Amino acid sequence: MTARERAAQLIEAFREVYPGAHCELNFKNPLELLVATILSAQCTDKRVNMVTPKLFAKYRTAAAYANSDPATFEKEIQSTGFFRNKTKSIRAAASAVVAKHRGKVPDTMEQLNALPGVGRKTANVVLGNAFGKAEGVVVDTHVARLSQRLRLTKHNDPEKIEADLMKIVPREHWTMWSHWLIWHGRRRCFARKPDCSQCEVLRLCPSGKIYMRTGEARPADATS
Repeated sequence: MTARERAAQLIEAFREVYPGAHCELNFKNPLELLVATILSAQCTDKRVNMVTPKLFAKYRTAAAYANSDPATFEKEIQSTGFFRNKTKSIRAAASAVVAKHRGKVPDTMEQLNALPGVGRKTANVVLGNAFGKAEGVVVDTHVARLSQRLRLTKHNDPEKIEADLMKIVPREHWTMWSHWLIWHGRRRCFARKPDCSQCEVLRLCPSGKIYMRTGEARPADATS
């Protein structure tokens, strides 16, 4: 089975297994999603969702974030980790949104990627989920891990993994593809002990057969 054929079968399987898959960061508009996505770096969506309600209630515009007091903002997001860098990124991105985009979060890859602290992954999250635009595939740790285990890529670099996925996953599924793999990674295909015995797509996973025999996941299995 080729990678393209495997991806096609996985799409059909994941549609049934996770019909309600969606972005698990809570947001009501592009600005909120941009902020939440920056906060989610090296942090769980659950923790971010605990922090953002008060944040979103206090800072309702890009200008509000841009003009926020750094020390105060750091305390407000401290529990998400790396709060100093995240504070700088959010304030800088918001300042650019105000200065270059009249306070509205832009809706193109080029413009989003040009914002301070916003990389391709964050831009893909915002474009796909806030604007409904499929410009690429979000590659987080779950997507990277599962793409390797499913033999859809041999790369470790997120941009190379994304390039591989964009070749074999139809564009109309790019946004959902990330949701499906993230949901599966959080609920079944864990990093250290994947639950292969209960896996709904085991028949499509070359690595699963190895894990079932050895009883453990090994990094080498992902790309062999």
